[in-house]
This record gives sequence, structure tokens and C-alpha cells, in this order.
Amino acid sequence: MGKGDLGGMMRQVQQMQAKMAEMQQKLEMATVEGSAGGGVVKVVANGKNEILKITIDPEVVNKDDVEMLQDLVLAAINQAHEKAQAMQAEQMSGLTGGLNIPGLNLPF
Repeated sequence: MGKGDLGGMMRQVQQMQAKMAEMQQKLEMATVEGSAGGGVVKVVANGKNEILKITIDPEVVNKDDVEMLQDLVLAAINQAHEKAQAMQAEQMSGLTGGLNIPGLNLPF
């Protein structure tokens, strides 16, 4: 590998790092919503899997059935998490041109 090849490779690495930083910023600002129980529990997360908001319809709050509410919250969180992961995968696919590059993981 000649000096020119190394310089070109370094520029490509720098471009990839800049694109990764931009992608991380986009993921942090983008949101997804998970819901359960027909929308009585809603969870909003960002593309980095950070939970931003949980909304619970007061009608579903029953002190005699806390287990059901816990299950609904868990289901909504899991759905939001799945959507955030799909968003991450889509962003990464755009960054790598659809190539699966071993060892290139999102730093989340």
C-alpha cells in the first residue's frame, strides 16, 4: 500500500466517522412510539433506545390489578425498543450502503 492509498483510506475513515456522528445525532432526535392495550399505555423513545415519555390512561389504573398495568407498560416499552432498533438498523444500512461490516457496531 503506497502513501497515496493510506491518505485516501484515512479520508474515508474520517468521512465515515463524520457520518456516524451525524447518524447518532439524528437517532437521538428521532422518536418512536410503542403502545399496548389499544393505546392505553404509550411509550416514546428516541433512536438511541432512551425512554423519553410514558403515558398511562387513568382508566387502566386499578390498584387491584397492578400486574396487568405492569404487563402493559412492559409491552409498550418492548415495542418502542424494537422500533428504535429497526430505526438504528435502517440508519446503519444507509451509512454502510447495505453492507454488513463485522465489528462496526453502533456505540449505544
